[in-house]
Amino acid sequence: MWQKVAQFNTLRNQMLAGFVFVMMIVLVCAGIITYNSVSTLLNTKAEAQMKQIASQANGRLEALITQIDTLTLQAVNDAYLQQLFLASVQGNPVSFSERQALMKIANHIQAYSGVTSVELYSTGYARMFPLDETKLTDRIAPQWIAQADKEKGRLVWIGSDPADPGSVLAIRRINLIDRWFSNGGYLMVRMNRSYLDLQSKLSDTGYQELMLLADSAGNSIVPVGPEDIDTKELLLSDAQQVTFAEKRYMLVKQPSEQTGWTLMILYPVSDISDGISVLRWAIIVSGAIGFVLFIVLSFALSMMITRPILRLMRAMRNTRQGVLTPNLAKSYTAELNDLNITYNQMVDNMNRLIKLVYEKEVIQSRTELQALQAQIDPHFLYNTLEALYWSLQDKDEEELADLVVAMSDLFRYVIGNPNKDEWVTMNEELEHIKRYLSIMSVRFGSRLVWAIDCDDAYSHVHIPKLLIQPLVENAILHGLEGKSDEGLIAICVELAPERPDELRITVRDDGPGMSEETLHALKAAMDRGGAEAPSGKGKGKGMAMANVQRRLKLYYPAAPDGAYRGLTIASALQQGTSVSFDIPMYKEDDDDSIQ
Repeated sequence: MWQKVAQFNTLRNQMLAGFVFVMMIVLVCAGIITYNSVSTLLNTKAEAQMKQIASQANGRLEALITQIDTLTLQAVNDAYLQQLFLASVQGNPVSFSERQALMKIANHIQAYSGVTSVELYSTGYARMFPLDETKLTDRIAPQWIAQADKEKGRLVWIGSDPADPGSVLAIRRINLIDRWFSNGGYLMVRMNRSYLDLQSKLSDTGYQELMLLADSAGNSIVPVGPEDIDTKELLLSDAQQVTFAEKRYMLVKQPSEQTGWTLMILYPVSDISDGISVLRWAIIVSGAIGFVLFIVLSFALSMMITRPILRLMRAMRNTRQGVLTPNLAKSYTAELNDLNITYNQMVDNMNRLIKLVYEKEVIQSRTELQALQAQIDPHFLYNTLEALYWSLQDKDEEELADLVVAMSDLFRYVIGNPNKDEWVTMNEELEHIKRYLSIMSVRFGSRLVWAIDCDDAYSHVHIPKLLIQPLVENAILHGLEGKSDEGLIAICVELAPERPDELRITVRDDGPGMSEETLHALKAAMDRGGAEAPSGKGKGKGMAMANVQRRLKLYYPAAPDGAYRGLTIASALQQGTSVSFDIPMYKEDDDDSIQ
């Protein structure tokens, strides 16, 4: 048993370990999924925020570009400038004072924008303002001049000034209104790079981003941040994250339609991962706490389930050793409680059955002892009776010889074979009663009148041996003994009116009967298991009615519908006594039935 308990504990620990392992996998998977989901959400929100910042910065840049475009457009449409460049195209010489007067237009542009200088060139690329001999082709590459001609008056942003890397250039063609918007020259403006530095203007965003501005060729216009950042590589890259100086950045690009430049914002991934790191540690700590709590609760739950089972196993072990003790411990679960209740009911039933079998054996032993009071050897008795029978036959004493035969048969039935079944048929029991009544007729003579009423259909019904005979004996001793005239003993076997599957056996006499007090005392003695009827005379050495009552309850523990199973006595003074009982027409372990 202890080996089985150890095996049960081992199996329980294995199941608990497997369950904890599975739940650990579930917790790890849930933590990973949660971490990845939140990380993706933070990255998505950071990217959306960066795009919003880029859009905001690009809006500011577009506003600056639009401001310069408007001022330069007003300048090239100025009436004085149109008249001066029209004269130059027509070949009229332009005096020094006329060129000097262009300073007013340049000052107007510089006053309302971040432009640091304004340059005007003729169609022949000669500088009209400021007053020097520098040519346009010396300042910028020819493709920019061609681009300005192609745009037909729109502002073209060149980018970094070849002569001054700290400045940015833009050019537009001067269209002569009075000459059908033909080329009249070029206006070029130069501004400091710091004018386009949007980093400081967006410092209120709360982010530590880096902002870059590159032209269409990938050349940096406004570099901010590490010097090893390659704007050309960033411009050509499609990745959302890039690495510079062993540091990862999230990259967001925002192109400008007016300038053809690209605004790029680099946001350190470490700033995003700070929140993710806090989340990761929060998941790890909460997962560890949950895992510990899960182990503790799982162990407690396991003990709540297995401890009642172990107690029940110990109780069963005691039962196997012969000690039928119920398990009084209660469980917290309804299923185990039901199992424990079922086991206790089984123990109670087994104890009751053991008690019934024991009492049945005691009753049977007492019956056999009463039948063999003198411990007579059956063979000696039978041989003696046989010798007496032949002696009476020789003397022609037929009546006495028949009496000896009846006595011999009675003794054979009562003593019988100890190995023979104690159950007999109704016919055998009634034949035994006939022999007994025949012997009693020798004593009482014509005073004893008896009748037996039993249908042949009930002759094969099984009944415990010597169950009716004590009632007949009791009826003779107490119903006929005190009468001087004729007395009737009637035995009736019939169907029970209330239950057609049972037989009712009634033994009736027409003796003096009993008073209500005597009848009540008799029933009380039967309930107590008394050995003799309360007649006060002490007559009779046969089995008392209480013995028959007890045997009925032992052989027939319960009626099918829960009805009363025992002797029913009806008696009144000077009206005789009737004793009856009901039995089923078949045995539970026998297939024979009158049906």
